[in-house]
Amino acid sequence: MIFGVLPMFTKRILLSAIYLLCLLAMPTSQAQKLIPAAPEIAAKAWILVDAKTGQVLAEDNADEQLPPASLAKMMTTYIVSNEIKAGRINEDDEVLISDNAWELGGAKTDGSTMFLSPRSRVSVIDLMHGVIIQSGNDAAIALAEFLSGGEVAFSDSMNLQAELLGMTGTYYMNATGLPAEGMVTTARDLSLIARSIIRDHPDYYSIYAKKYFEHNNIKQPNRNRLLWRDKSVDGLKTGHTEEAGYCLVASAERRDMRLISVVLGASSDASRAKESQKLLSYGFRNFDTKVIYAADELIKENTKVWYGAEEFLNLTIAEDVTLTFPRGSEKNLTANILVDEEIKAPIFRGQELGRLQVSLNDELMVDVPLVAEIDVAEAGLFARLMDWIILFFTQLIS
Repeated sequence: MIFGVLPMFTKRILLSAIYLLCLLAMPTSQAQKLIPAAPEIAAKAWILVDAKTGQVLAEDNADEQLPPASLAKMMTTYIVSNEIKAGRINEDDEVLISDNAWELGGAKTDGSTMFLSPRSRVSVIDLMHGVIIQSGNDAAIALAEFLSGGEVAFSDSMNLQAELLGMTGTYYMNATGLPAEGMVTTARDLSLIARSIIRDHPDYYSIYAKKYFEHNNIKQPNRNRLLWRDKSVDGLKTGHTEEAGYCLVASAERRDMRLISVVLGASSDASRAKESQKLLSYGFRNFDTKVIYAADELIKENTKVWYGAEEFLNLTIAEDVTLTFPRGSEKNLTANILVDEEIKAPIFRGQELGRLQVSLNDELMVDVPLVAEIDVAEAGLFARLMDWIILFFTQLIS
């Protein structure tokens, strides 16, 4: 009732003051954690993750099991890349295109195809291009037959690799993603295989950024629309079946930060691109990924060593500590250094002697080993005896 008789200007000042008081009354950690909500995404399931850290920035139904469609081909090409890297096959190995590959995935089918000619020979690297860019079912089947003798045996390799990558909600039945009862995946699992492709095979990941590939004088475009719309996007893969709907796993890099979005079950080709773009834009606008501590950086110096030829040593970290956090919250990061109570020689360079814990607003973000910077040999007998005496009386009075 009082508001009703106040001038409009006075009302605004009063409302602003009330809002400010509410913010001040809010716990500091709560206020610091406030970030905009993720956008509404028109899809059955989706997830947005940082490619470097694996931090999930937003998700919905990310563990719901759904048909993978052609996104299954990401695992097919990942396994082929593994085989090349291990030296078991070569890029220029020629693969005989079987009648089976042509009949199930070739030009006479309704599915996506590389337009391979039956009984021709095509190099492994060209088939990789055909799977990634053209989403060729015939190329995926040909690679599966080349590596394992057939799709059934190859799908066993796919499932084993999925287990190794922690893809707990995924089960493969073929190399193509063509509909098969029991073949499922999740948005979260697809983010894992995308991260693995980017991390483990950067040379072959570059194929995902190519907009066209030509085989048999037929030039086909990459079906990932974002490659044309956003220059920061350089992968990964589209998929579509009637049951799966329109799906897209995309990745983009800006400001040394790479994000992966997974959108499953969108209503159209245009929709999957639009919803993926919304997710990527949200992530880049509201989050940062930075190296907080560099590998071999000195974390704690002059740590006491007992029984050693050196009295002190420095502790470092073996790998970069990289974190993803809401933009503007870096100042709220805190580090906690935990060192073993008694560090005794001999000590080997790289030996774990403590932990470095980094938290954001009291929430633990990362916990990594602190390691010895140098080797420390045992001291001579007299020095060790003196240390033993000091330790004995220290423990006695503590």
